[in-house]
Amino acid sequence: MGFIKAAVALQLLLSSITTALPAEVVGLQSKIIADIIADGSTVYDAVVVGGGPAGLSALSGLARVRRNVLLIDSGVYRNDPTRHMHDVIGNDGLAPAFFRWKARNQLAYYESASMVNGTVTKIDVAGNDTSANAPFTVEATFPTGQKGTVGAKSIVLATGLSDIIPNTPGVLQNWGKGIFWCPWCDGNEHADQPLGIMSDLNEAASLVQEISTLNSDIIAFVNGTNTPEMRAATDKKFPGWEQYLELRNITVENRTIAGLVRLADGGANEHPDAPTFPEHDLFRVDFTEGPSVERAAFFASFPSKQHSNVGAEMGVRLDGGRLAADGTRGLMTNIPGVYAIGDANADNVTNVPHAMFSGKRAAVFLHVALARQETATLLASHNETSLDERSLDLDPRTVWERMNGGKVDLLDAGEFEQ
Repeated sequence: MGFIKAAVALQLLLSSITTALPAEVVGLQSKIIADIIADGSTVYDAVVVGGGPAGLSALSGLARVRRNVLLIDSGVYRNDPTRHMHDVIGNDGLAPAFFRWKARNQLAYYESASMVNGTVTKIDVAGNDTSANAPFTVEATFPTGQKGTVGAKSIVLATGLSDIIPNTPGVLQNWGKGIFWCPWCDGNEHADQPLGIMSDLNEAASLVQEISTLNSDIIAFVNGTNTPEMRAATDKKFPGWEQYLELRNITVENRTIAGLVRLADGGANEHPDAPTFPEHDLFRVDFTEGPSVERAAFFASFPSKQHSNVGAEMGVRLDGGRLAADGTRGLMTNIPGVYAIGDANADNVTNVPHAMFSGKRAAVFLHVALARQETATLLASHNETSLDERSLDLDPRTVWERMNGGKVDLLDAGEFEQ
């Protein structure tokens, strides 16, 4: 049957953690949920919200250093509609569901990592007291409809984005299967085929630039946005855009799209083993007036929004509609102990390899931050001193200087460098 073909078949079968994990792991998940519902006093080192590539990577990074971490996954994924994931080295051409199954199957071997189906509905912050045993309280609803609560020392928001697909007939139905937004993710499979751009006029020239190496036969479907006002805005955004499109011999189609009709399914004849192969989709574009046009595939620029509101509702700042994240602090948000990773954060990079990188980056910083807090607490307890973590930058030098006591202390151990 072939590895890629098997991945596609599994994609039809796998819709959640419950159906994607071995039986013994499913049983463990049921026990975890039962324990959460029965006893809301469990405190995790971290709770990861979201089970896409970013969340799974964060879970892996924390499990590798034996942090007690819980991942809660709603089972809704931005890249689920697409046939295959690409540009993911070592996993090129896998179906997204197979990738998640493979990751979860491996993560199930780590005893400190737990994964459950559920939707996080609320995260409460314990005021400004981030030194509390559980500064965060996470509320979730599980597939049975039951609710549960857990405590957390840290939060990782891997909640993702949702694309806002226009209600034009045929667009949503074929999203991810002939209509794409990322040429790196799906372009090579449609190289040398008649292509279309679906965007407002002010985005068209930029999109043509991105896919110009795939084919020169491109039509920009701007859907009635070629107006004097939009042309002026496009002049500011892309000076010389009109000349550029003329030099590229790109047709700008301004008629209003009435609907798309699929004429051929590019996923009908999967190559059994190759990570990439031509996908021969074909669509008819109907307009409110005039003759139809046929295209093999489309690259679109549609807006997106936060898939979940839990980050914003708990107080995470939004930058341009994205969760603010400081790259110099491991993608920590404006709330200490809360990290935002993957598509949801404000670094504006949206692809699987970067999502995985962001998950690992947050996991490393989170673990070190907790370790420093634990070190400070241990030293404070040993020296019978109080520790105000809010005013203490917990780097090794600061901990040393705060806990050593200096020359007036009988047990002074000298300067940090010594």
